[in-house]
Amino acid sequence: MSEIQSVSCGEKINMELLAPAGGMEQLRAALAFGADAVYLAADKFGMRARATNFAMEDIPEAVALAHDAGAKVHVTCNVLMHPDDMDELPAYFRALDEAGVDAFIIGDMGAFALAGEVAPRVERHVSTQASVANAQAARVWHALGAKRVVCAREMSLADIARMRQEIPDDLELEAFVHGAMCMAVSGRCLISSYLTGRSGNKGNCTQPCRWSYQIEEEKRPGQFFPVEETERGSFIMNAKDLNMLSHVRELADAGVNSIKIEGRNKKAFYVATVVGAYRRVLDGQDPAEVQEELFAISHRPYDTGFYFHEGVQAPEYDGYEQETIHVADVVDVAPGDTDGEYFAYVVCRNRFSEGERLEVLSPATDPFELVVTDARWYPYFGPDMHDVDAPKTVQEALARAQADDWMCVADANRSKNVYRITTTTPLVAGSFLRVRTPRRSARHGVDVPGGAAGADA
Repeated sequence: MSEIQSVSCGEKINMELLAPAGGMEQLRAALAFGADAVYLAADKFGMRARATNFAMEDIPEAVALAHDAGAKVHVTCNVLMHPDDMDELPAYFRALDEAGVDAFIIGDMGAFALAGEVAPRVERHVSTQASVANAQAARVWHALGAKRVVCAREMSLADIARMRQEIPDDLELEAFVHGAMCMAVSGRCLISSYLTGRSGNKGNCTQPCRWSYQIEEEKRPGQFFPVEETERGSFIMNAKDLNMLSHVRELADAGVNSIKIEGRNKKAFYVATVVGAYRRVLDGQDPAEVQEELFAISHRPYDTGFYFHEGVQAPEYDGYEQETIHVADVVDVAPGDTDGEYFAYVVCRNRFSEGERLEVLSPATDPFELVVTDARWYPYFGPDMHDVDAPKTVQEALARAQADDWMCVADANRSKNVYRITTTTPLVAGSFLRVRTPRRSARHGVDVPGGAAGADA
């Protein structure tokens, strides 16, 4: 991968690509790498309470960014609703309506009706939490005003195709194509609440299905429950991650209007990688040429969920695998000191060194290679800089930096500090730099050969 390669296109696939945005960085990455729409949450009522999410006062800026990029904004409001929640919802829906959001994703029928009353401009999409798995249920929601139904994750591809034939043409179907899967029906699980007091149905799941369990076999007349486990236990409820990149066209043929990537707890590098891969396939690139990208980021073992067979677990361990490590974000590019030379200004995420070969993940191109040349560090900005006069943002640091401020270094090893490298390839701001370093990690004390702790999930 020594040169930039333009994406080769065949027949394009006409489906919306819906990307997760757990915060502003993820939103920018999703838009840059080709999302047609993003879904996010404000500071309440979303199923990913541990994500950064958005303060209500930041929603207008997020909407403006998306709309300027030609993308829509869907806001999740899909937790289990209690009476006190219902009291807060009218003001909440009105504020989101005023911010210009395009759709609400709702799982509760009362909240759904309320949204239609107080914010009739905003489309209402039925969350997968509602477990819509048949045409009869979909038609009921449509009669109540639903513009779209998010298919229950337990539906097969054949089930979706049948439902498409039995519902009104103007009722859209959305389906998950990538990311973590839940062992419970459409995520409606009580285990976390029972074991920890943190309810998955209120957005605070502790993922006990991923924990290691030691099971003592019990005898029951006529019934046998063999359990295979190591001395560490068995991850018997640990679902594999979903990966449908090779079957996107089949989903389109089945009548799916929008494909959805899970991951509002994920970081911008993950979002960019996955969104970019699916964008390239939707634009006509052969999935076989792109599939490797989904192994570059941190993931559990992949499968196709329920689309072609029953869901599959990964009982051996709960851990992540990845082929690359994210080392830096490209924040700005400027002409260098000589013709044909460019300065790339990057924010360090993990260590990289002078002369090292990195890969560039950039919008609208295949990944390509870059050799770190003339690495320099700006020493007056970063989380360890406490001088009151120090720059407060990356943009301020770059605006204030003088030519002689950049210190020559052998290693970029200060996280969230700004570095400059020289290249003859014009990079694009918003790109990511990564190094190909395969690793495997595990949680809960499981020994995994070749593992390394702390995979970036």
